[in-house]
Amino acid sequence: MAYMPHRFHERCKWNPKMSFRLRYNSFVTRRQVLLSLGGAAALRAQQRYPGVTYRDYSRVLPDFLGKLAAEAYRRRNQALAQLTSVSSIRQRQRWARDTFWKLIGGIPDRTPLNTRTIDSFTRPGYRVDKLLYESQPGLHVAANLYVPTTGKPPYPAVLFQMGHAPNGKASPTYQRCCQGLVQLGYVVLGFDPMGQGERIYYPDASGIRTRLPSADEEHSLAGRQMLLAGDSATRLQVWDAVRSLDVLASHPMVDPARIATSGQSGGATLSMFLVAVDDRIAASVVCSGNTENVACGDFVSPGSTDDAEQNFPGSGPLGWDRWDLFYPFAPKPMLVTVSDKDFFGTYSPNYISSGWQEFQKLKSVYEVLGRGSQLAWGGTPLPHGLSYDTRLLMYNWLGRWLNGGGERIKEEPLTRLEPDEALWVSPKGSMVRGFKGETPHSLCVKRPVRRGAGSITDRLGVVMPGPSVRAAVLKQVPSREADIEALEIPSEPGVFLPAWMFHPKRADASKPMLILLEPQGRLARWHEDELYLTLAGMGYAVCVPDLRGVGDLTPAVGRGAVRHARDHNSEEEYAWSSLILGRPLLGQRVTDVLAVLRAVRAPGARVVVAAQGKMTVPALYAALLDTEVSGLYLSGGLASFRSLVETEEYAYPFANFVPGIAGFMDLPEIVRSLAPRRVTLAGTVNASGKAVGTGVQRKMFDDASHVSVMDRAGWDAAAFEIAAKWVAG
Repeated sequence: MAYMPHRFHERCKWNPKMSFRLRYNSFVTRRQVLLSLGGAAALRAQQRYPGVTYRDYSRVLPDFLGKLAAEAYRRRNQALAQLTSVSSIRQRQRWARDTFWKLIGGIPDRTPLNTRTIDSFTRPGYRVDKLLYESQPGLHVAANLYVPTTGKPPYPAVLFQMGHAPNGKASPTYQRCCQGLVQLGYVVLGFDPMGQGERIYYPDASGIRTRLPSADEEHSLAGRQMLLAGDSATRLQVWDAVRSLDVLASHPMVDPARIATSGQSGGATLSMFLVAVDDRIAASVVCSGNTENVACGDFVSPGSTDDAEQNFPGSGPLGWDRWDLFYPFAPKPMLVTVSDKDFFGTYSPNYISSGWQEFQKLKSVYEVLGRGSQLAWGGTPLPHGLSYDTRLLMYNWLGRWLNGGGERIKEEPLTRLEPDEALWVSPKGSMVRGFKGETPHSLCVKRPVRRGAGSITDRLGVVMPGPSVRAAVLKQVPSREADIEALEIPSEPGVFLPAWMFHPKRADASKPMLILLEPQGRLARWHEDELYLTLAGMGYAVCVPDLRGVGDLTPAVGRGAVRHARDHNSEEEYAWSSLILGRPLLGQRVTDVLAVLRAVRAPGARVVVAAQGKMTVPALYAALLDTEVSGLYLSGGLASFRSLVETEEYAYPFANFVPGIAGFMDLPEIVRSLAPRRVTLAGTVNASGKAVGTGVQRKMFDDASHVSVMDRAGWDAAAFEIAAKWVAG
């Protein structure tokens, strides 16, 4: 008897016709007897699905990164377990600081600040000075200095760092906090971070608002370019904070021995950066900062990825993560406050659990150093923001350690919001328009190109396939033009690539095998009368695989709050996670292409790799590493990484970004190095996605006889036929 839905079973049980009930009971009894007599295997054999049982490919990339995160977590925990003495802690502190500087691009030079007071205004109990200074030559910073007009100097001071509010230091809750602190007797310096307030670098027609989706993207658009050039948005923002601290510490009304740093959200994370590198900070309050690790227990792929300045490529294999920012500061007074709701949308599902676990590890270090009471945890049930109750926690913590303790503050001093314009340092709210200075992009373009050391395989994290890589044929079915095989190709442990193989029924031995790399994956053009079977009908053997992150290998959405899980289920977030964990997504895809070549290429056979769009870059590197590739057809490929650095507002997938790659071995150099193997460049595009033009391309490769340039980015049978004949000579 066939299986019936539950409700139909119920109807059977109560059907007045007893025959139905007997038949139902008979079915159940027979199954029970089979199981009780050890017939489970026989029953499974009867029920085995006769078709292809595909594995869940959507778990391949998440699980692969999960293993890398688990190894980084194990390595870091092993090191932290050794921190049982003062000497071991001091050594770890030095290592954490040095490693941070190495990860973000090194310590910049201290250059003249050229500090100027542009204007001032007074309010009851305090004065606000509008300051202008240069954290790097020509890179102007706008800041408001709040100075008490009561009490007796020198005063304790706070470097207040802003979260990702579009209007920066003029954001209402940040204004309230700065006003509250100054009325409690602190000199407060609040400055606009990169891409916020008066430092908008991609303005719309107004000149004071960004044309990008958010302040976050103001950080990351430039930050991705910096990464290509071997720099980072982290380095720029850390240095802004260090130089701002120089301004604050040198003020005649400030006691340099009593300076704290604080901020909320992104500003709290910047405070974490600052305490990691600068010993002048005497106390800190971190409010809803990015206090979670990527290498953590119960990793939810892609993990805790965030804006460009908060991600640290290469940190995973070193066993270094965000909480290591706190270690150089120990055992100075540190309050870590969180929004208990932040795990439910603002940050990853591990925000609270990872942060609390790491807090306990840091607490043990404070206790070994004899200052356990100087590290504390606070929180609010309210959503992400510098809420009133959190500000009170800040005031009382700083008062305890910097301002003589005294009576507990139960109410914030009265505050009065200023209009944005009242706090502007520049004439019209734009540092670039007002003072004609540098931008993060202009500095990135001017950064000297460094060739870098090491091999391509090391820089990209490529794993070369072993000689035993074979494709498993899951099933073969016929079509009019070809026999089609459903393949599965092992790329590296735990990574399997689904692929189609089209064997032409009228094979032409003069034609090479084509391996097609599609940005959308192998399901893009498989139907009858579409590209793959058309090529097979022309006598070409065609293999079309999915590479990591595309097609059926597109990652499954992780668990957690819907908004966070959905937003983080993107190729860019997986690319960041891959960089952090030491295996760039570009290198993973190169590894996949090499595995496909190893698995499907017959000895001595000619193979042309054809790639479209973003897949042209992994194809190019794969051909560089596999000298048996006969030729390349690259459709709509990127002209160069350098063009990405030089184009202010580029449009290109982050999956192909690797730290320092623009100065290591750029794409035109690789094309040249493939000689005498032939390469067709069809419809090459610049960083904005616009066609470069055959004239420019031909001029670039006018002395490279192995390079053919086509104006059209063709991806059809006619284009492949031309490319195949070109490869055949």
